[in-house]
Amino acid sequence: MSLGTTEILLIVVVVLLLFGAKRIPELARAFGRASSEYKKAKEAIANEGKELAAEAEKAAEREAKADKPAEEPKA
Repeated sequence: MSLGTTEILLIVVVVLLLFGAKRIPELARAFGRASSEYKKAKEAIANEGKELAAEAEKAAEREAKADKPAEEPKA
């Protein structure tokens, strides 16, 4: 679903009527800051997930090595 020209114009007019021309730049800056913070938080969570996955893999490898019986020497 995409917005046409008429819908976008209607939205702009409603925003102008509700907030006024002076408040729109303030709202845009606030939206930009919020968007930036959201992206930073999203990247931090993704990195944390990758780190946890790597730690889990290392722990599983260590556990597998510990459970593996030592090979007996051949006579």
